[in-house]
Amino acid sequence: MKQRHEVLFTQLETYRSETIGLVDGMTDEQAEIIPTGFRNNVRWNLGHIYLDQYLWIEAITKEPVEHTDQFNQWFGFGTSPTNFTEETPRLEELKELLQQQPKIIRKHYGDLLEKEFMPTEMGMRTIEQVLTRTIFHEGLHAGAIISLKRFI
Repeated sequence: MKQRHEVLFTQLETYRSETIGLVDGMTDEQAEIIPTGFRNNVRWNLGHIYLDQYLWIEAITKEPVEHTDQFNQWFGFGTSPTNFTEETPRLEELKELLQQQPKIIRKHYGDLLEKEFMPTEMGMRTIEQVLTRTIFHEGLHAGAIISLKRFI
């Protein structure tokens, strides 16, 4: 694996640990609070981060990724906690899924990072480009989690 790919996976794992660290010590009840002026809660943001990374991989590879159909109902663009059901993962399950995701992506797609696919609507052609985009996206939602915590 190329050095830049090692750096990319180190970044994925490091930023993911930082995101999960934002909710260390948080209870399920706290993760459910939607403060005035917010549309979503901490739980939704975590599920959305998890889903987004897989949706972009699906978009570029045109191959289904585990969980995306069900997760899209709960955490997809335009959804809110009002879409949650009894089956929606709780805080601890989301933390575990998020912790494992970079390792799973590395295992399944690590050798395909530079493979060219048909471009997405944003012009991305490789999984490497998709992962770079999802790091930025995760940072946006980490900021949302920080803001939510201030009101909780």
